[in-house]
Amino acid sequence: MMIKYTLIAATLFVLPSLALAIPDSFADLAAEQKSSVVNISTTQYAKAPKLRSPFGNMPGSPFDDFFRGFLDQMPQQERHALGTGFILSKKGYIVTNNHVVKDADEIVVTNSDGEEFKAELVGTDPKLDLALLKIESKGLRAVKLGDSDRMRVGDWVVAIGNPFGLEQTVTAGIISAKGRVIGSGPYDDFIQTDAAINPGNSGGPLFNVKGEVIGINTAIYSQSGGNNGIGFAIPINLAKSIFKELRENGHVQRARLGVRIQDVNKATMEALGLKNRQGALVPQVEAGSAADKAGVQAGDVIVSVDGTPIRKSHDLPIKIARHQPGDKVVLGVIRDGKLKNIPVIVEAMPDDEHVRMSNKKKAIAQHGIAVEPLTERKAEQLRSRVQTGVLVKQVRRGSPAARAGVERGDVIMRIDGHEIKNIRSFEKYAAKLSADHALRILLDRRGDQVFVIVVAPKSK
Repeated sequence: MMIKYTLIAATLFVLPSLALAIPDSFADLAAEQKSSVVNISTTQYAKAPKLRSPFGNMPGSPFDDFFRGFLDQMPQQERHALGTGFILSKKGYIVTNNHVVKDADEIVVTNSDGEEFKAELVGTDPKLDLALLKIESKGLRAVKLGDSDRMRVGDWVVAIGNPFGLEQTVTAGIISAKGRVIGSGPYDDFIQTDAAINPGNSGGPLFNVKGEVIGINTAIYSQSGGNNGIGFAIPINLAKSIFKELRENGHVQRARLGVRIQDVNKATMEALGLKNRQGALVPQVEAGSAADKAGVQAGDVIVSVDGTPIRKSHDLPIKIARHQPGDKVVLGVIRDGKLKNIPVIVEAMPDDEHVRMSNKKKAIAQHGIAVEPLTERKAEQLRSRVQTGVLVKQVRRGSPAARAGVERGDVIMRIDGHEIKNIRSFEKYAAKLSADHALRILLDRRGDQVFVIVVAPKSK
């Protein structure tokens, strides 16, 4: 297939002093930032299908043993995904998109020199589509974070990533628009760029000409799956405030007012005697919420937060989300044609269950065992000699538990000498797995006692 190239002559204009000159080349920037951008590959092991023995409920029969052995030997399907990330700090913290690592059983980070490191998932924020990873390595080069609020439409930007698995690809373009809402979530505030972004670029950095990260490449608009000149990046100022929370808590606790909001339309503007359609109309205030306690009323129009204008209703949750629960904000509110300033102590937004990631759950995910309660019927089917413990329903291939010899159908009786009576006691003691502490586990395997030692994986 013949590839056509079009050469376009460019005329150099004298730009105003406030604007940055068009760079002759991005080569220095690319070379300088090369080691701070990483490739991220993930593996997800598909769950084994639930099959029933054709021989019926015949515990202890040779047919039952044969069928169980057949299921144990069935190959496990794997799903792989590729993305990009960047080194946030020399301590090994790495930023990427949540959708790159979502549901991953294994995460591998590869640096520009081709070295591979197993990564730990520290925390996620699905609403902003961010994830924080950690690797153990020395001599890391961290990026410098810029100020996305200072970026203007028309400014030059550079994206570095791994599109379609092609490592360390550099593309350049300009900021095409700011504040884009694409329907991905309540905190849409994307930077739009024409710098080529393709599948595999997700989670990679968007640099300004100074080599500072001003965005995190996240999405593209495409009807073919390829680049159409419209890519979207999360503004780094929107992400900065949550990095510390992800590092310390594994999830993000956002603030809220406790109101329903909508845009001001023409009819509302005329009915309320407003001068323009800017602001967020409050049609409903939740009883007992932070807004209710502060005196916000249904019918109010919120036009500012701490003096910053609210142009559309979508701006309000983004402004409030930058605060911590318990912070004081001042709302500029138009009520009965008059402007009022109402101080509000913002409250915590209820967590989604799938967003929370406690330290226990993170540690349990490390060793690769999924368990369920041991019932009397299951103990009988498995010919177990114990009535208390937890049943291993799945062992992730390649995990520390799998390498130690734990098998599906085992009953975990004791961990580090502590009796395991239920899921809660299992979580308590299994969460102690770390690089400094291996787990001593006593199992019942069809009536036999089995002792294994589960050792935490070591980073390369």
